[in-house]
Amino acid sequence: MAAQDSPQWRNSDGFLTGKLLIAMPGMADPRFEKSVIFVCSHSADGALGLIVNKPLEGLPFRDLMTQMDIPVSESTPRVPVMFGGPVETDRGYVLHSEDFSAEDATQTVAPGINLTATRDVLMAMATDHPPERFVLALGHSNWGAGQLESELAGNAWLVAEPDQAIIFGDAHEGKWTSAIRLLGIEPSQIMGDSGRA
Repeated sequence: MAAQDSPQWRNSDGFLTGKLLIAMPGMADPRFEKSVIFVCSHSADGALGLIVNKPLEGLPFRDLMTQMDIPVSESTPRVPVMFGGPVETDRGYVLHSEDFSAEDATQTVAPGINLTATRDVLMAMATDHPPERFVLALGHSNWGAGQLESELAGNAWLVAEPDQAIIFGDAHEGKWTSAIRLLGIEPSQIMGDSGRA
């Protein structure tokens, strides 16, 4: 089965901002094997996305806040930090619900899904009033001009509409399968070639 990169999956501007990329079986790069990536930006200049289904081993959110000298309380969520991708792995990105916004720092990526990459959102997440839904990722996935389009043409990725349960949910091991099922297919029905990001 070919990757679903027909025009109906693209936004009106022809790009994939706000969509999910789902790694095809057979992805050669182990960093992206069975990855589900939320595309935060995509233009003629390239694309940036965050892997939302790969928790970092040994780095809980509360520990990261402590390392950054951000006070935590008993109500601070006990959630994992995601491996967002292999680029700038010391930089944090937060996808979150619309109930938080930092002036000049928060961008709306898709309905109900915002992105903030400043300390403001981390401080809010450590308080008694964090965004209702959030996921923190260290690092991101990046494509140069035309690179993502080339990988899509090579059947490296499937494309799906954003799904908040997949983006913000905690069933990380099942997200890849769930994302494929959004398209009405089973992982066993597809075969793919490798791709890199």
